[in-house]
Amino acid sequence: MRIGDFQSETPLFLAPMAGYTDRAARLICRKYGADFTESEMVSARALVYQDRKSAPLARLLFDELPGAVQLFGSDPAIMAEAAKMVASGTAGGVPPTAIDLNFGCPVRKIVSNGEGSALMRDPNKIGRIVSAVVKAVDLPVTVKIRAGWDASEKNAAECARAAESAGCSAIFLHARTRSQFYSGAADLSVIREVKRAVSVPVVGNGDVVDAKSALRMLNETGCDGLMVGRAAVGRPFVFREIRAAIDGRPIPEVTPAERLEAALRQLDLAIEDKGEKIAVLESRKQAAQYLFGLRDAAAFRREICEAKTREEVEAILRRALSAQGPIR
Repeated sequence: MRIGDFQSETPLFLAPMAGYTDRAARLICRKYGADFTESEMVSARALVYQDRKSAPLARLLFDELPGAVQLFGSDPAIMAEAAKMVASGTAGGVPPTAIDLNFGCPVRKIVSNGEGSALMRDPNKIGRIVSAVVKAVDLPVTVKIRAGWDASEKNAAECARAAESAGCSAIFLHARTRSQFYSGAADLSVIREVKRAVSVPVVGNGDVVDAKSALRMLNETGCDGLMVGRAAVGRPFVFREIRAAIDGRPIPEVTPAERLEAALRQLDLAIEDKGEKIAVLESRKQAAQYLFGLRDAAAFRREICEAKTREEVEAILRRALSAQGPIR
């Protein structure tokens, strides 16, 4: 599939996740096989009105490409203006490979403003927003949608057609409804339906947690690529595992030493970007996830969530990972 200058056979994407997919997370996932990453969700309105917290979220550096900045909002003019800022580099960093528009966020405060997945109840407005952004920038514009609002309103295909007609370059589809949030099972039949409904690439998202689930989604939906979200938090190796499965190779083993190395590398990247105090505070939840599935992991995770320095985090990780067997 192709998005602008990016081209890959069955590419693997890191999903945008607020509070998780910062620069450090994006780089560590790229190291372990993500082909394309996305920023945390950025408010278009906040960016346009120069909220000081928004510009850093929209900043990509050259070593993160190919990658996208994801914007959310409901006003076509504001979305277009924010997209121009991102594309021109005035938001900081370099122009991204693409701009992704969020029409899938289920969070109450987003939805209550008529943004995120609330827009799936108005496919025509999705089309107007996409059209405004496509006309404003020379970059490819992609969209992230869900299966629909609830079980009675699974209109992903209609929303996808509206976005395609307005000029979008790809559809990222989380196959859960807004009412499901992140619970229950993703409905793979919706991805299959959307794939048949549009001619632009369709990337499947939802319940891709390992090689087996990745192959199942590809085989059952015919989607062009896969997007991994929560399964990559503390486990960037999932991209390497999925790629091996797609290529028909054995799944690589993850050793305790490799898990330690990745956790510390991600923390160090965050420190380079934000300074130790903020990086440790914001990265503790991700460092703790590297211990998932280990003996006494819950106790060690609690310790990490109290750590205040890199040295403390490393000491806890080393104690937790010592004397462990192979980690799969």
